[in-house]
Amino acid sequence: MAITKEDIKKQVAEQNIRFIYLQIIDITGGLKSVTIPISQLDKALDGELMFDGSSIEGFVRIEESDMYLKPDYSTFVVLPWRPRGEAEARLICDVYNPDGTPFAGCPRCNLKRVVSEAAAMGFQMQVGPEAEFFLFHTDSDGKPTTITHDQASYFDLAPVDLGENARRDMVLALEEMGFEVEASHHEVAPGQHEIDFKYDCAVATADKIATFKHTIRVIAQRHGLHASFMPKPVYGVAGSGMHCHQSLFRNKENAFFDPTTPNQLSQEALYYIGGILQQARAFTAITNPTVNSYKRLVPGFEAPVYVAWSEKNRSPLVRIPAKRGMSTRIEVRNPDPSCNPYLALAVMLKAGLDGIKQQIAPPPPVNDNLYDMDRQERVRRGIPSLPSDLNEALAELKKDRVIQEALGEHIYDRFMEAKTKEWELYRTQVHAWEIERYLAIY
Repeated sequence: MAITKEDIKKQVAEQNIRFIYLQIIDITGGLKSVTIPISQLDKALDGELMFDGSSIEGFVRIEESDMYLKPDYSTFVVLPWRPRGEAEARLICDVYNPDGTPFAGCPRCNLKRVVSEAAAMGFQMQVGPEAEFFLFHTDSDGKPTTITHDQASYFDLAPVDLGENARRDMVLALEEMGFEVEASHHEVAPGQHEIDFKYDCAVATADKIATFKHTIRVIAQRHGLHASFMPKPVYGVAGSGMHCHQSLFRNKENAFFDPTTPNQLSQEALYYIGGILQQARAFTAITNPTVNSYKRLVPGFEAPVYVAWSEKNRSPLVRIPAKRGMSTRIEVRNPDPSCNPYLALAVMLKAGLDGIKQQIAPPPPVNDNLYDMDRQERVRRGIPSLPSDLNEALAELKKDRVIQEALGEHIYDRFMEAKTKEWELYRTQVHAWEIERYLAIY
């Protein structure tokens, strides 16, 4: 049942909520908020509150800065870590222009646009993310370190898993905010964790990813820890990914399931996979948007490097989980949690839809371990690699019209500008490794 303005006002009164956070996501994925007292609630719910868009990364120039915040009532939630006597809540907002049109630079509005394209084809995207993160100690000044006393690994329990209590409180907070948490466990590396929540439609899932990251950081801080979604914070151990399980539904039925085919995958599912594989090198700039992202995408740590698909192993980019029927889905394994979830889902959906429109048949599945396959064999079998760094990914994005259309001209231009600067800054810096390696020798 849809939440109304009156439902929100009633809950505000009953729970003595004093402040509301109006949240938006900038183009690089940063969560921003405007805090309002309850005296401004009616104005906020009517979408009449304005803010300075020129102060947000990648939005607009100062001469065209007035923007409106239009809250999505379904995202209203009371923040469980605030005192009950002085409760606070949040609403996620879309950004609109003064003329009442959606702002082209709003990642949430942009995802809605691509979702509308899917709807016009009769499809609704369903997504279930698996976001991994690290829990690190802080130093005496409260600054994050990469130190963990945790010696646990995949699925280990306390007393080895020292983050278990923090993770338990994270799950409780998420459930209080309406999440249906499906699993919570220690991951492969020391200090690394994963909490999985139930799949939902694309926009709701992107909202949940943004909320999830904020909640994990807040609860970690309350345990004296720092939660990091950096893809590869520690050399020599597994990095953090955000595998995205996805499918298309049509008339409440899973369009990826066809019981009459040998593998029970429909033609739409195969075309969707074909689109994902064809556009992967370009959309990696969005799903893996930082210099550090490519330190994770290397062989040896279970992260995907090669553009292929399989029903049997986890080394390719796309895996097909065994479940069928309503659970039929594909798992795209390269995204990491540093991405903007609205943009990441938009580009993957657009790639899959283009595969269906263009009837792009995927190559045969690769059921061998790709990490054991030499380069000559991969070339012979036509298996390309993902970009090896951010610069290469940006070059791929620059020549891919499908993914550019998924972003829209405004977001594409601002994203390329910001990320090109990021790469140039990284490229021209002198890093600690270089000093240690070369200073005494040359």
